[in-house]
Amino acid sequence: MRIGPDEPCVPGLLSAYPSLAARLPGAALPWLRRRRDAAIERLAARGLPTTRDEDWKYTSVAAIARRAFGVECEAVALDEVRAMVQRHAIGGTRRLVFVDGRLVAGLSDAGRLPAGARVESLATIADEGGGDAEEWFADGADGADGFGLANEALWRDGAWIDLAPGVELDAPVHLLFVTTRSDLAVFPRNLIRVGAGARATVIEHHVGPDGAGYLSDTVTRIVLGRGARIAHTKLQQEGRKGFHVADVAAEQGQDSAFVSHAFAFGGQLARAAIATRLGAEGCEARLSGLYVGSARQHIDHHTCIDHARPRGTSRELYKGVLDEAARAVFNGRVIVRPDAQRSDALQSNRNLLLSEEAEVDTKPQLEIWADDVKCAHGATVGQLDADQLHYLRARGIGESDARALLIRAFAADALAGIEHGPLRARLESLLPGALPEAV
Repeated sequence: MRIGPDEPCVPGLLSAYPSLAARLPGAALPWLRRRRDAAIERLAARGLPTTRDEDWKYTSVAAIARRAFGVECEAVALDEVRAMVQRHAIGGTRRLVFVDGRLVAGLSDAGRLPAGARVESLATIADEGGGDAEEWFADGADGADGFGLANEALWRDGAWIDLAPGVELDAPVHLLFVTTRSDLAVFPRNLIRVGAGARATVIEHHVGPDGAGYLSDTVTRIVLGRGARIAHTKLQQEGRKGFHVADVAAEQGQDSAFVSHAFAFGGQLARAAIATRLGAEGCEARLSGLYVGSARQHIDHHTCIDHARPRGTSRELYKGVLDEAARAVFNGRVIVRPDAQRSDALQSNRNLLLSEEAEVDTKPQLEIWADDVKCAHGATVGQLDADQLHYLRARGIGESDARALLIRAFAADALAGIEHGPLRARLESLLPGALPEAV
């Protein structure tokens, strides 16, 4: 059968499930097996999203739909990936390393954890019976799109981070996901629960070799108790032929704070959905991001901040730098529910295009159903300022260096909220190699 550009085909994933199901983590748990079965049934009925779906209007996944990805993970010698892990390691962190979708203990070092903190493999938790996680272990298959359904059915591992009330981690948790080979689909799933008054910083980092065409389909779920705080940084450095689809969602308790930083540098096609629900009074959400594209990269960010209860505050700033024939999509949605009086929301998306072929589709959205609110949003798309470039060149700075300075200045705001020094230094070191004209 010929597959058209919008055909919802999922080769390899559906056929692999029957033989794989009994060997997936938690296969002995009836409730988890039911969730997986329901997800695969809905995936068979729905397929992957197409450009006919409003949220995917500007992002075609035909290149993924046509490709027959395998899901069976072959054993990889530690020495083959050790160098990659060392190259991407971030100092001063507790590290969990997942290779081709599975935790590798020999490359991980979570260190000594305080009482009341668990940082370990999600597969281990599932095989041990799932703990008390049934209520928040998975989304349920009804609301997810095709990628979310595939992840729910086929996940093998990911991180389980569970902090009891009042626990504070003294170092960030670095979740490093390494994909090593072409034609492989991996489905990491991360569950993070931060108890009342607890504090955590998590770095979710995805990497792969430039020459490999693989799929990383990732889901991260975060639950924040009363007064809890988490800073979640998503660093996407997939290989240039890789495909990356991610879904991050947080549920916030009273007076909690969710800080999200998203950095996208790699991938042939990369899509990230980041959402939070301010589900109780006094919540705070801060979302920032920087996406950098060149060649024919396609980078898509969809965000949603849902003010469901009164006195919530949200701030959102996303920036993009695009060169050559790169394309970006930004859709930022802020919802203020009828009960969310005295909400305060500010959203901004700014884009810098360095070539005539670069393109961005930006759609900031405000949906306000309450009257006692303070909300604003905006978007800009432009080029380097000719007057600023002339000013620098008139003072003896070469054209390429002047352009690099202006690009780095434009991008610097996205790093402003990074508190962990080694992570900030790593991101700054990536900018010259990732930003066009900044080598």
